[in-house]
Amino acid sequence: MLRLQHRPLGSGHGYQDDSDQRSPVVPEAGSTLRLGARANGETTDVHVAVVHEFADGHTTALTLPCLRTRRTERGQAVDGGHLAAAQARADRDATAWEATFDVDPDAVAITYAFHARSIAGRTKSTKTFRADVARWTARDDSLVGAPESSVVPGSVSVLVAGERIRRVRFALPLLPGESVVGFGERFDQLDQRGERLDSQVFEQYKNQGATKRTYLPMPFAHVVGGAGWGFHVETTRRVWFDVGASDPTRLWIDVDVDEPADAATVASVAIYRGSPTLVLDAFLNDVGRATELPTWVLRLWASGNEWNTQEAVEREMALHRQHDIPVGSVVIEAWSDESTFTVFRDAEFTPNQAGEPLRGADITYPADGAWPDPQSMIDSLHEHGVKVILWQIPLMKMRPHPRGQARYDADAAVQADVVVKQRTSDGSTRPYRNRGWWFPLSLMPDLTDARAAQWWVAKRRYLVEDLGIDGFKTDGGEHAWGSDLQYLDGSTGADKNNVFPVAYAKAYGDLLRSCGKAPVTFSRSGFTGSQAHGAFWAGDENSTWDAFRWSMWAGLSASACGIVYWGWDIAGFSGPVPEPELYVRAFAASAFVPIMQYHSEFNHHKKPRRDRTPWHVAQIHGDDAVIGDVRSIVHLRERLLPYLEEQARKAVNTSAPLMRALFFDYPDDPKVWTSDPQWLLGDDILVAPIVTSAGTRDVYVPEGRWRDAWTGEAIKGGVTVARECPRHQVPVYVREEAWDALAHVFGAVS
Repeated sequence: MLRLQHRPLGSGHGYQDDSDQRSPVVPEAGSTLRLGARANGETTDVHVAVVHEFADGHTTALTLPCLRTRRTERGQAVDGGHLAAAQARADRDATAWEATFDVDPDAVAITYAFHARSIAGRTKSTKTFRADVARWTARDDSLVGAPESSVVPGSVSVLVAGERIRRVRFALPLLPGESVVGFGERFDQLDQRGERLDSQVFEQYKNQGATKRTYLPMPFAHVVGGAGWGFHVETTRRVWFDVGASDPTRLWIDVDVDEPADAATVASVAIYRGSPTLVLDAFLNDVGRATELPTWVLRLWASGNEWNTQEAVEREMALHRQHDIPVGSVVIEAWSDESTFTVFRDAEFTPNQAGEPLRGADITYPADGAWPDPQSMIDSLHEHGVKVILWQIPLMKMRPHPRGQARYDADAAVQADVVVKQRTSDGSTRPYRNRGWWFPLSLMPDLTDARAAQWWVAKRRYLVEDLGIDGFKTDGGEHAWGSDLQYLDGSTGADKNNVFPVAYAKAYGDLLRSCGKAPVTFSRSGFTGSQAHGAFWAGDENSTWDAFRWSMWAGLSASACGIVYWGWDIAGFSGPVPEPELYVRAFAASAFVPIMQYHSEFNHHKKPRRDRTPWHVAQIHGDDAVIGDVRSIVHLRERLLPYLEEQARKAVNTSAPLMRALFFDYPDDPKVWTSDPQWLLGDDILVAPIVTSAGTRDVYVPEGRWRDAWTGEAIKGGVTVARECPRHQVPVYVREEAWDALAHVFGAVS
C-alpha cells in the first residue's frame, strides 16, 4: 500500500528537523522554506503543490518536485551509544522527500499538499495544510516588561504571523570586560560571552560540551565585571541568546511567545543588581531555593547499572566494607521489571485490574528470583549505614505490548485522565506517546498536575512506607517533545515541556516528605524552579578527559544558578572502563564536589564488565594501588563531612554556592577566569582539579592568605602556582583563618 505522511510540526525535536516536517514551522516572508514528507518504498515520485495567498485576495500557485533525502526521523543520527539500535531502525522502511522554495515576500499565508505516485501507478495525496506567513516588525520598547533603561532603546522587534506574535527579540547592553555566566548547567565553558545558546530541556546523550545542549537550562545569567548585575527572562518557553556573538556590545534575547498581535506586553525580564551572591539571592527569592538535605547525601553514592540482583547489590556493598571504602547510599537502577517501575523484578502478586496501588502485603518474592527478600536487603544496608535509592522513569511502557499490571495501569491512567495528551490536526486530543528514542511510544503522566502526580506516586508509596526506601533517582525527565502537547490544565507543550522535570522531582519529593523522609531525589534534567527539588547529576557521559573537564564546568554553571546538591558520574559512566589515571584523578576531584557518586552504564552483561568499582578498575588494568587511592580519597571525604554539612546549610540560607566559581568572591579579578575549572568549596577551600593526563596544572590562588592543604605551606594570594600532585590528590588550598579547623582533614600538620 502506498503511504505518504507530512507532519507540519514534526516530532518536536529541538535541534534538528525531521524528514516529514515544515521547516521553519512558522514560515517567514522572503525566507527559504523546506517542506518534507515520508513515503514507503513503493514511491517513485513526490511533488508538492504550493499556493501563496496575498492580502488583496489573489493567489499564485506553483508545483515543486520533491527530491529524495537521507534526512532521518526525529533528527537522530546513530552515535554508537546505548540508543544506537533504536536509532538505526528508524529509517529502514520509509523514504524521505523534500522541496525547498523562497516564500513570496508579500504573501500573508501559504497552503500546500503533497502528491505521490507508486511503481504500479497508484497515487496518494495528503490533506491541504495552511500556514500564516510571519514578518519581523519593530515595536515600542514597552512591549518587553523590564526595569527602566534595562533594554537597549530601539532594539525590540516581533515576529507576527496572522493575528499572533510568535517571537519577540530585544537586546540588553554588554560593556567591555563583562563576563556572562549561568544559563543553567553548561558544559562547554564558564564564561558564555561570544557564544550562542538557548534554553530547552534536552536529552543530549554524551558529548554535551561539544553541542551546547543541556538537560538543565535556565534563562538566567550573571553579568560579572563592571557594576555587576544579572537577569532572568521570566518564561517557561524556549529562549535563544546571542551573548555578544554578533555584536560585542549587545546581549540579544529571542523569546518564543504566543500572544495577540495587539498585546501590550509579551515578555518580561527581571534585572538584579549587585554582587553575584546578591544577584543569585534575588533570583532564588523569585523562583525558589534549595531545601537542606541530610548529611548522608554528602557521603559516597555507589551505583552500577548491572547490579540487577539482590546478590549483586549485597556483594558490591560487602566489597566496599571489605576494602574499607565507606558508602552513604546505593542507587539501584536495574531493580524493577521496567514495565511498571513499581515492583521488584520477579515479584509475585495478583494484578489489580483497576490499576490501584499495591501494598507491601500484596507482594511475595520467590526464593529463586532476582530479589528474594528486598526487605532484608534494605534492612541490612540500613544497619550498615547505607541508604537505598531506587531508579525511576516518568513513563508507562507500551512497547512491547504491555501485559498484566502494566496493561491495567496504562488503561487506568487513560481512564483517570492523568496523562499528557497530543492535539491532532482536527482539533481533538489523544494520549501523547513518547517521541524520544528511549522507551519510545510510552505514555507519560502529567506530573505538572497535582491530581495526576498523586495518582502516579501513590503506586510507589509502599516502597517508602513498607520497605523503607530512602530516595528516588528521577531519571529521564526530557521526554516531553513538541508544542502540540496538551497538559491537563490546557497548557501547551511550548509552555510546559521545560518545567515537566521540575514537577517530576517535586512529585517524588512530596511523596518522601509525606512518608516522613527527606525529599532526596536525584535528577539530571530540570529548569528554573528545580533549585528547590533535591539533588542533580550531570547526565550521561563517556569516560574521557574531555568529559571530566566538561562536567566540572557544568557543576560550576549549575551552582551559579542556585543548584546546591550537584554531582556527576565519576570519570564518566559510558564506554570502556577508564584508565587508572583518569579514574583516580576524577575520584580525587569528586571529594570536593557536593554529590560524590560513581555509576556505570548497562553493557548487556558482556565481559569484561564495565563496573566503575575501585576493585574492578584495579583488576581490569592490573593496578592494585587504585583501591588504596580511592580508600584514602573517600576517608578524606568522611573527615570533610562536618565542614560540608555546615557549608551546605550556609549555601541554602545565604545563596552563596557550595561549589562556587571564583567570580562570586572575586568579581573584579580578571585572573579568576582560568582555562581549567577551579572553585571554592564553601568559604574556605580552594579546589583546582587536574583534568588532563599531564599530572600538573597552573592554579590561580586569589587574594588572601592560604595554606597548601597537603603540606601546610603558607602562600600569599594573587599568584599563579604550577602545581603537581599524585593522582589521589587534588591541588587544594585552605584559607589561613580556617586552617586550624581543617588541617586534620588533609592529614597536614599545623
